[in-house]
Amino acid sequence: MGNYLARRSLQAIPLLIVISMVVFALLQATPGGPLARFENDPTINEADLKALRQKYGLDDPIPVRYLKWVGSLVRLDFGNSYITQQPVLEIIGERLPNTLRLMATAFIVTLLLSIPIGIISAIKQYSIFDHVVTSIAFAGQSIPIFWFGLLLIIVFYSKLKSPWSGGPLFPAGGIYSLDQQGNFWDGLWHMFLPITMLSLAWISWYTRFLRSSMLETINQDYIRTARAKGLREIWTILKHAFPNAVIPLITLIALDLPTLFAGAVYTETIFSWPGMGRLFFQSAMRRDYPVLMAVVMITAVLIVFSNLLADFVYALVDPRIRYG
Repeated sequence: MGNYLARRSLQAIPLLIVISMVVFALLQATPGGPLARFENDPTINEADLKALRQKYGLDDPIPVRYLKWVGSLVRLDFGNSYITQQPVLEIIGERLPNTLRLMATAFIVTLLLSIPIGIISAIKQYSIFDHVVTSIAFAGQSIPIFWFGLLLIIVFYSKLKSPWSGGPLFPAGGIYSLDQQGNFWDGLWHMFLPITMLSLAWISWYTRFLRSSMLETINQDYIRTARAKGLREIWTILKHAFPNAVIPLITLIALDLPTLFAGAVYTETIFSWPGMGRLFFQSAMRRDYPVLMAVVMITAVLIVFSNLLADFVYALVDPRIRYG
């Protein structure tokens, strides 16, 4: 297993190089460029623009700029933001904990709800519970996520009021109240709507996927054999059916793990959550290339790592799986 993971890690290096080249070239080819905001500024003349282009190396050919960027990356230096002049890693360090807190909580809530609901829905196929779950899952996947977030704000912030304070039932944005910085319960209060928005699509997707996988598994011969031997139904499901049905779900979870870092652009933007998703959106709007490249490349590394993690978990869940 160790040799396999090491080999896969080495194979990922050329892939990451190609990704960096493609993303870098696409960003450099974007119309306007990082200095577009200065072109209509009457206080900025052509000499100032020329000085800025020289400062950021924008006069160099794209291959030269790419090699300079790679040279800095080898030293773990993503450069400075074109907008704030802060080191990019410092900016990411400020946003990363917020995104991890939000996404990890949403992910845990998703798994705690979707796994038991998916299992019960499969066991009670065509029951009222199954029909309700399936209908809600279809609706959850069909609803545009940004529209659902706006609806949450309208209902829980504008319409419903707290019976204790008379104010909004839940805040419409931010990470803490102004006078409650660092307060755990105030942080949870602010997380409720973003987590609800994030969890909707995940719960809907995972529930349907696990239900389908469980239905296929519980009709296998070895499950019927276990029942025929008198094994209790709950142990038949948990010990034999679920470990095999969950393997395909692991792939989905592994591919979704990078969102714990990259963040949900819609969610963090709608709820003014200072995380990686909102940082990516703001950087894209302002053409802050160093920040964009850093977010994209770190996300690409996490995707590769997530796939390796999925292979490792496969072997833990199913001992029959072996890697050479």
